[in-house]
Amino acid sequence: MARELIVEADGGSRGNPGQAGSGAVVIDAESGELLAELGLYVGVASNNVAEYKGMIAGIQRAMAIDPDAVLTVRLDSKLVVEQMSGRWKIKHPAMAELAAEARELLTGTPVRFQWIPREQNSRADKLANKAMDLRASFEA
Repeated sequence: MARELIVEADGGSRGNPGQAGSGAVVIDAESGELLAELGLYVGVASNNVAEYKGMIAGIQRAMAIDPDAVLTVRLDSKLVVEQMSGRWKIKHPAMAELAAEARELLTGTPVRFQWIPREQNSRADKLANKAMDLRASFEA
């Protein structure tokens, strides 16, 4: 049976659009072990663009850890979850491009998208804020 990895991702923007950052963590679903933490400095962007970029970075990192893993992607952005699940249309060109990039990345990978309340996404949120504060990307 394939290993399950959980990606929790978040994005934020100070100004919206404004200085933006993303954060993501990769967790082993069975053990709960934290396998990776990353922050991504996005530059000037909307919070939704930052959210997508954090999700993509988290998926890339999870696939680098185990290319055969089953992924559960958890976000506190209902918009991104619904768009990636195919239930909501994507009207914004930048977000459509990022969604297409994510879908291409996920080709052949079993994945489910799950909305979680903001308070359950604090690890990714802290990493997004740290990336905005530092104005730099990092992996912890």
